[in-house]
Amino acid sequence: MAVHDPRLCSPGVLKLTLGLIALCIAGYIVGPPLYWHFMEGLAAVTHSSSFSSSNSDSCPPCPCNCNAPPLITIPDGLSNISFTDCSKRELGVSEDTEKNIVELLSEELKLREAGAAENQKRADMALLEAKKITSQYQKEADKCNSGMETCEEAREKAEAALVSQQKLTAMWEQRARQRGWKDGVAKTGAQGKAQST
Repeated sequence: MAVHDPRLCSPGVLKLTLGLIALCIAGYIVGPPLYWHFMEGLAAVTHSSSFSSSNSDSCPPCPCNCNAPPLITIPDGLSNISFTDCSKRELGVSEDTEKNIVELLSEELKLREAGAAENQKRADMALLEAKKITSQYQKEADKCNSGMETCEEAREKAEAALVSQQKLTAMWEQRARQRGWKDGVAKTGAQGKAQST
């Protein structure tokens, strides 16, 4: 069973713990950029001191790793061009080349925007066509429903007429039976009339 120590939950210990956590998070966020800035400054100081000590007219060696993968790649066949420090220091790369790359990128963006606009236009046209077809089907369904209602009304009227005719037939049959009519006599009489003709 654990023993609860009131000193561990005091406000001072809690503030100290939160302060250490905040300091660790700040170091984690700010530490790497500060380290790289410090290393770049140290490299620049070392480079300038070695450059000033040498009196030759030769260009200093490139301190970057040119075998590193490019930072930014450009789609559609231009993927070999990158914006690393090495490419800026090469003799063949100039500001005009960088401007051309920017122009190519802007053209690519315009083409993609045009493609997206065309796709949107097609989608809008397809939606409009679907709405038209839906409207036609709705009209046909309304006509069908109207026809069904008419047929239902006619069926109800015919059913009511049939019921009234059955009542009238039953009433005449009852009167005929009261006056001596029989089913067998009526059938034989009808057969005899048919044979005589």
